[in-house]
Amino acid sequence: MPRKYLAEFIGTGTLVAVVVGSGTMATQMSEDRGVQLLINTISTVFALGILILVFGSISGAHFNPAVSLIEWVQKRLSLKLLAGYLISQFAGGIIGAMLANLMFKNPAYFPSQHVRSGANLWLGEVVATAGLLFLIQVLRGQKKDSLAPVVIASWIGSAYFFTSSTSFANPAVTFARTFTDTFSGIAMGSVAMFMVAQLIGASLGSILGKYFTHEQRKKI
Repeated sequence: MPRKYLAEFIGTGTLVAVVVGSGTMATQMSEDRGVQLLINTISTVFALGILILVFGSISGAHFNPAVSLIEWVQKRLSLKLLAGYLISQFAGGIIGAMLANLMFKNPAYFPSQHVRSGANLWLGEVVATAGLLFLIQVLRGQKKDSLAPVVIASWIGSAYFFTSSTSFANPAVTFARTFTDTFSGIAMGSVAMFMVAQLIGASLGSILGKYFTHEQRKKI
């Protein structure tokens, strides 16, 4: 269990450090918002794929409380493991954000003032998270878990651009991004509704993915 918790801590922390760090670097390299988002996206996609590949066989490479909660609901994760995963993910995310802040000469705790609010953004989070959980469910049902590093990273990269919220799709990462007043930050007051939208999306995506895999098994 300690290895699983450490994997979730390191994985989530590294993911947040990449998201925040590449966002900060992007604003230093270009004033064009499109270029900034592209830099942020490319860095995140590569890192996420690597992290899933490295830690997938150790902890399942959740790095996301929404994923862990669905795994618990579906009885693939014990309550004890769920608690450990959630603590590891949130703690890792916070440390990752602080590390990125320090790398770019900002205070470790650099609270975000970036308000992200509105029904369109919440809908974006529902869509992004639903797609994520749908793909996880379908990959497992089709016994194609080995493709997860490419498929999941590709989905998140795509959702950066086609969703209005730029695809946070992760409660731990969302909370951690309140610790940085940089390109990737989100104000604390905006977090609650983002998390609600993410959990709704996770539930919908899981249900839809389970339906499709169940129907596929019936046909076979």
